[in-house]
Amino acid sequence: MPLRNLSDPDNLPALDRRYALDRPALGLGAGDPPPRILLLYGSLRERSFSRLCVEEAARLLQFFGCETRIFDPSTLPLPDQVTGDDHPAVHELRELSMWSEGHVWCSPERHGQITGIMKLQVDHLPLSMGGMRPTQGRTLAVMQVSAGSQSFNSVNTLRVLGRWMRMVTIPNQSSVAKAFAEFDESDRMKPSAYYDRIVDVMEELVRFTILLRPHTAQLVDRYSERKEAGVPIDSATDLSSIATSPTYRKGE
Repeated sequence: MPLRNLSDPDNLPALDRRYALDRPALGLGAGDPPPRILLLYGSLRERSFSRLCVEEAARLLQFFGCETRIFDPSTLPLPDQVTGDDHPAVHELRELSMWSEGHVWCSPERHGQITGIMKLQVDHLPLSMGGMRPTQGRTLAVMQVSAGSQSFNSVNTLRVLGRWMRMVTIPNQSSVAKAFAEFDESDRMKPSAYYDRIVDVMEELVRFTILLRPHTAQLVDRYSERKEAGVPIDSATDLSSIATSPTYRKGE
């Protein structure tokens, strides 16, 4: 399977646990089962800093009580390269997105934009797939890494893509400048304001995912889709119809 194994998942050397909430969404909703988060990164380099950032994010998410899976895009074909997108890596990516309740996307900035590898993964996620929707209603956190000074081009583009994929993109984001200087010889992120921001973003992702969990079906319910599918509103069971009926209003 095109999944990355996460080394030392319980080792968080840059996290000051005196200030860390192990359940940041406590009180916002049911935390069981654990929130399911899919993480995507945008580089195939052997030492990919977008992958390393995603791995740090995954460790934090597990610390916060989530279940995580990191997709490895190294075997993913180009769109339309394989007839009908019938390729094991494409199937796996789509199944992982269907499994997930939230995503983390992290891309390097190359020529002022996200990488082709990052866009490739998004391009293989259809809005609709056999009546199922692999991205709609899921939460999304966006991050980027840069070789030079801090920039926000990639996270801004990822926000556009997230909105297009009908995802709930959280307000916070992370942009790591000069990423090559932020990791030690063991490929672990050093304590810094950049690391602290990733902690902030993952905390917020968990909160939004838990908060929206009971309401996802209602939030993505659309008139146009009900009309296309020929599914009329049942006024006997629809709460909004009941609440606005003359009989109900008379009894208020």
